[in-house]
Amino acid sequence: MFAIFAGAVIWWIVARRFGVPARVLWVMLIVVYVAIVAAHFVLPPTSPLIMALGGDVRLWAVIGLFAVIIAGYGRGLAYLKSRSISNDVAAQPKTGTFSDTELNRYARHIVMREIGGAGQKKIKNARVLVIGAGGLGAPALQYLAAAGVGTIGVIDDDVVDNSNLQRQVIHQDAAIGTPKVFSAQSMMQAQNPFITVQPYHRRLTADIAADLFAEFDIIIEGSDNFETRYLANACAVKLGKPLVSGALSQWEGQISTFHPATSGPCYQCVFPQQPAAGLVPSCAEAGVFAPLPGVIGTMMAGEAIKLILGAGQPLIGEMMIYDALYSDVRKFRTKADVNCPICGSGDLADATLNKGS
Repeated sequence: MFAIFAGAVIWWIVARRFGVPARVLWVMLIVVYVAIVAAHFVLPPTSPLIMALGGDVRLWAVIGLFAVIIAGYGRGLAYLKSRSISNDVAAQPKTGTFSDTELNRYARHIVMREIGGAGQKKIKNARVLVIGAGGLGAPALQYLAAAGVGTIGVIDDDVVDNSNLQRQVIHQDAAIGTPKVFSAQSMMQAQNPFITVQPYHRRLTADIAADLFAEFDIIIEGSDNFETRYLANACAVKLGKPLVSGALSQWEGQISTFHPATSGPCYQCVFPQQPAAGLVPSCAEAGVFAPLPGVIGTMMAGEAIKLILGAGQPLIGEMMIYDALYSDVRKFRTKADVNCPICGSGDLADATLNKGS
């Protein structure tokens, strides 16, 4: 019998080294165990095989009983641990206080002078809306969740497509065909169960924008069309919400934060008119370098968290351009337009929001 156990241990180690899943190995062990027990009932007690297996089925019954007890104990511990984490989350959803698990999770933030415990509480109590769960939204959502932003909204009417997976790393192959907002929600909550994710599987339109934006502190705009960008800008200006905006094309990305309620221009000050149809190719037409959305989207999450904390210098009145092909970063000043129809005239801003409602 010792040889059998020694052989099983060696077989297990070798199989794991070759990447065989533990679940498969357990199934194989159970099959072998059942075959050994069955052999004791089929073969005569004096059979050489039965003698090699210990000669008594009761010994194997005891081994099986101990295995069941150990497995049940392990399962019980795992269940109690999951219940404990769930209770932590349920008991402290948005109070600004932290469980021991959260304190350990955010320790690298808490030790930073610009963040600390008070700053992490601000992050926990913050509400951030992300427009788009695609190239820019995917990394922004992941890092907002990891950082512990308490409530994260995400609005997108698209579903996961195979062509998205080259760069939209929040989505998995198994999520193809499912709404992006629900795919993103699943991944975010799996990464951090201490946050609340509010998915909106629909397109941002003028009739819902104001009510939706009013529920959040900061807006991150990562859509792939100019209509949504100008609408988001008009609504953010009207409500006095900071708008973190980004865009991509091939090897180059741009990012800026627009908050004319404090200083600086709005999006329409910098881009007064939408480009003519067909003038700016989409990512599907022009292509996009896979890591580029990760760089710009992560910067967008960083801008939002800085705004929450009131730390550092956000990109208000500035635009950053990143050229991934030549590893070049440029930053230039942007100015408010006194004649801007959005931040220069509330009436026209209202008209933009009411268009089509």
